[in-house]
Amino acid sequence: MKNIDILCVGEVLIDFIGHQSEVLINDTRDYHRYLGGSPTNVAMNSSRLGLQSAMVATVGDDGFGDYIFKRFAEVDVDTKNVKIVKSLPTSVIFVSRSETTPDFIPFREADALITEDQISSDILSRTNIFHTTCFALSKNPAQTTIINKAEEAFKLGCQLSMDVNYSEKLWSNKEEAFRIIKSYCKFNPLIKISEDDMFRLFEDTLSHDQIFEFFHKEGVDLVCLTLGSKGVKLSQKSKGVIEMPAIKIEKVMDATGAGDAFWSGFLFAYIRKKPIEDCLEVALKLAALKLQNVGRLPDNINILSKLL
Repeated sequence: MKNIDILCVGEVLIDFIGHQSEVLINDTRDYHRYLGGSPTNVAMNSSRLGLQSAMVATVGDDGFGDYIFKRFAEVDVDTKNVKIVKSLPTSVIFVSRSETTPDFIPFREADALITEDQISSDILSRTNIFHTTCFALSKNPAQTTIINKAEEAFKLGCQLSMDVNYSEKLWSNKEEAFRIIKSYCKFNPLIKISEDDMFRLFEDTLSHDQIFEFFHKEGVDLVCLTLGSKGVKLSQKSKGVIEMPAIKIEKVMDATGAGDAFWSGFLFAYIRKKPIEDCLEVALKLAALKLQNVGRLPDNINILSKLL
């Protein structure tokens, strides 16, 4: 019985988001603390939408780690496979507050210490979607663990997923990033990549169709390219491209986590076996809600579950 809707594997950390809006980190005076990490956000959002979500991650034996467990418990995310280590502190990231992709400085410590004993075959046999990120794949031992367990998950019938949130700040070199991304793509994951991620990873000004073709050639059937205020394009191999506009909002409060909100909504509807257009509609609604709030999504996101 598959009683885990989504298993999120990767970084859990503390985001310190700048209080001053639209300034770089060097001009930010004050920061507010939030729970962070892309797969963490997806796990939290999914649980609040009514899914059974579980987290595989590692934190330090410190106050930040305690805070993380408290926040997970508030929304009933399964944390049996979140490991506590004494050797390193919980990872921390300082983030500028921005209407677009924010500037950030990572202090990576415990988050990369994900080992294979945290992901049993039993867990994978009970999982519908195995989700991770380019961030999580950027450093060992998490990198090797995730690739090995992704292959096992694929063989056990899991649908894989990846947010290609590439940043040169996290990888030793781009060649390694491409090698690892291609390794994961062999298992036909659902791919989410933003236009900013695309520019950072590919550098050359490739067309959207060329980006889709890259992933399709690597074995991916479905690629979702988010375009910020311009909306989203989704390509399914042999089925063409769907394009939808973003939902207009009066004022963007904070873009941090908007992509995670989008993908949480998409996966929520996908697990419910809804048509792809419906998955995109729910995703865009959740992203719009996030853009209007600093930190976490508001408490009323469960209203989206009533739309399906």
